[in-house]
Amino acid sequence: MASTQFVALAIVAVVLPTVAMATQYIVGDEQGWTIDYDYEVWAKGKTFYVGDQIVFKYIPGYHNVFKVNETAFEDCIKPPPNEALTSGNDTITFAVAGNKWYICGVSDHCADYGQKLAITVNDFLPPAPAPSPISWQ
Repeated sequence: MASTQFVALAIVAVVLPTVAMATQYIVGDEQGWTIDYDYEVWAKGKTFYVGDQIVFKYIPGYHNVFKVNETAFEDCIKPPPNEALTSGNDTITFAVAGNKWYICGVSDHCADYGQKLAITVNDFLPPAPAPSPISWQ
């Protein structure tokens, strides 16, 4: 019984700080998900981690979001329509580390207006370093 409680407590101690430290990013900040915006510049300097979220905000019907692979990203290849996120407030929580690619599949928004985002998601935040020992003299 005590060992089960210890394991549960250990899991909470590891997972809770990671969840609590997760960051939510609004893609494009106040501009949101739109055409003629440089999402490469927006992503530059941001560090994304597993557990973080990105939110695509836009007017439904004017834009959408597709998660794609690198080739589809580079060539603006639209996946099947049923794979589109279309709410206008689409939240994606990063569950695994790696490269992520997103495009708008409406008309020529990706190819002609640069409505696409590429980011790299890193593993969980490393734990904070232990404090230095105090030396008594």
